[in-house]
Amino acid sequence: MNDAMLLPAFTEPIAQSQQAFRLALTAMSEPGTIQVLEGGPALGDISPATYALCLSLFDADTPVWLSDALDTPALRANLAFHCGCAVASDRRLAAFALLTEDDQVDLHEFNSGTDRDPDRSCTLIVQLSDLQHGAAVAWQGPGIQQERVLNLPVAPDFWTQRKTFCAFPKGLDIFFTSGSRLVALPRSTRVRYTMTEVN
Repeated sequence: MNDAMLLPAFTEPIAQSQQAFRLALTAMSEPGTIQVLEGGPALGDISPATYALCLSLFDADTPVWLSDALDTPALRANLAFHCGCAVASDRRLAAFALLTEDDQVDLHEFNSGTDRDPDRSCTLIVQLSDLQHGAAVAWQGPGIQQERVLNLPVAPDFWTQRKTFCAFPKGLDIFFTSGSRLVALPRSTRVRYTMTEVN
């Protein structure tokens, strides 16, 4: 490992890691609500919200798959040093995956868990340019009183793949991040276009 690549993570590791973890739990329990992480560090092209999730969720027992757009020696070095996690070359073995909105990824290649062990599925962290300049989709399900409409800049194929891939309790939990903000999409949430049903 090249020590010159190592950069500071949280300035107050315990307090900030706990804050990021609580925000992640809040985001998952209230799908579609935007949570803001204050004071988180960035790492190159990795946004503060994305990096905060990495620092608070990854550990030695969570192999991580990195998309080509985000996979850099600096990211690998800092994840290994601060989190102790391994980088998985096979996305089917990953507990977490880091993606961007431009990645054309087959979601079916990630582990969706089993009916007996749905918790063994992969969690996606998808870094977006923003959280408000995409086609409108409506989210419905647990944690949502009626529905929440979001405008994430995600390709329609992403939602189509998710529909064919999610068979609750199996499925993928997803965090979308942009800058210091994040929003979560649990596998239990139904997603539809405002006019055409998607899931």
